[in-house]
Amino acid sequence: MLQIMEIKDFNAPELDVYARLTENQLLNRHEPEKGIFIAESPKVIERALNGGCVPLSFLVEKRHLETQAREILERCSQIPVYTAEFDVLTQLTGFKLTRGMLCAMRRPKLPNPEEICREAKRIVILENVVNPTNVGAIFRSAAALYMDAVLLTSGCSNPLYRRAARVSMGTVFQVPWTFLEGDFSWPEPGISLLRKMGFKTAAMALREDSVSIDDPALMREEKLAVVLGTEGDGLISSTIADCDYTVKIPMSHNVDSLNVAAASAVAFWQLGRRPD
Repeated sequence: MLQIMEIKDFNAPELDVYARLTENQLLNRHEPEKGIFIAESPKVIERALNGGCVPLSFLVEKRHLETQAREILERCSQIPVYTAEFDVLTQLTGFKLTRGMLCAMRRPKLPNPEEICREAKRIVILENVVNPTNVGAIFRSAAALYMDAVLLTSGCSNPLYRRAARVSMGTVFQVPWTFLEGDFSWPEPGISLLRKMGFKTAAMALREDSVSIDDPALMREEKLAVVLGTEGDGLISSTIADCDYTVKIPMSHNVDSLNVAAASAVAFWQLGRRPD
């Protein structure tokens, strides 16, 4: 039987995760095993559940209890469901819920880079991509265009931030990912690890020595890591120097660059290992 509770008190502590805690507070860096993230929309929540994430509670617009939220709630019948009308929820959270549904979930333990790259042929490296919308869009393209895993430097926005996961359409729960930190920090010893595992690295950057994205030698590489840099400044010069290839997307009308999310889609389509 569903555990449905109508919201009567905005200050109830069980609503803190939706109304009063920041993304950094939810992350809980000091006790990561207690970290929480918020999944938004039925599609994202469904993919998170399918990926093994553990739900803690739901916040659902009342009119969706018997429609698009029903199937998900029935999967989690012992989990508390807090509900109210649309205007009340908007006032509580400070934003309009996408398709009327949020879910607080326990953050899963991240794998190490060796684990997720062991069987991979095409991986993505994100260096200091700070905008969660861009991170989410890159994940969506990676999932759609045959990339096997995503590795992020410590300066990147977390893929489990609410906006990143929503923009990704839940693909952050389908594409294996982790951060490059500690024993695997970037650029070293991260690049050395990739070389040890047989990967060639391709820095997406406009330089005089850049090769076209359809370069035959690049296309033939058995294992390839596509490296994308931060918004605006792009990749750090030392990162570009350490990579095996510097790669550009040919463009017309004197356009000299694309947004990192748009560039990622072009790169993944060209370089992703599509099935025969």
